[in-house]
Amino acid sequence: MMKDSRETVNMLTIRPAAAQDAVLIKDLVYELAEFERERHMVTITEADILRDGFGAAPKFRALLAEWGGQAAGYALFYGCYSTWEGRPGLFLEDVFVRPPYRSLGIGKALLAEVARIAQAEQCYGVRWDVLHWNQSAIDFYQKLGATFLDAWKSMMLTGKALERVANPNV
Repeated sequence: MMKDSRETVNMLTIRPAAAQDAVLIKDLVYELAEFERERHMVTITEADILRDGFGAAPKFRALLAEWGGQAAGYALFYGCYSTWEGRPGLFLEDVFVRPPYRSLGIGKALLAEVARIAQAEQCYGVRWDVLHWNQSAIDFYQKLGATFLDAWKSMMLTGKALERVANPNV
């Protein structure tokens, strides 16, 4: 028997993450990395999350989704800036819903809450990346009306390359 929509909505709670959620956030990040087939790349610790998300100058914000009181997913985002728009935006680093809670509208609700925050803060929009092989996510984002920036390629400078560029005379 289907639950009515009011009952379903009441099962979902989205709230800002707090310092006491650091272990949960770390666990969710590792679960996302496992899903993305890159678990071996993750080194984040609870201390990193506490320092960077809940210290004196937070580098990110996070939302936690709970379904019936159980941790179901999260969204982690931070500010960026558009020189063309002349105003801030939000970069959605992660949005993840645990497998047992998928298809319940939780991912859409997390994205909607980030969008509401962007509007409230007068941001130009929300940006994020999606893996080329994650067709279900691509389909989901396209149904929402998200636009792919096909003319742009994401770039990253890390590790030894970062060291060489930062310190060319060393």
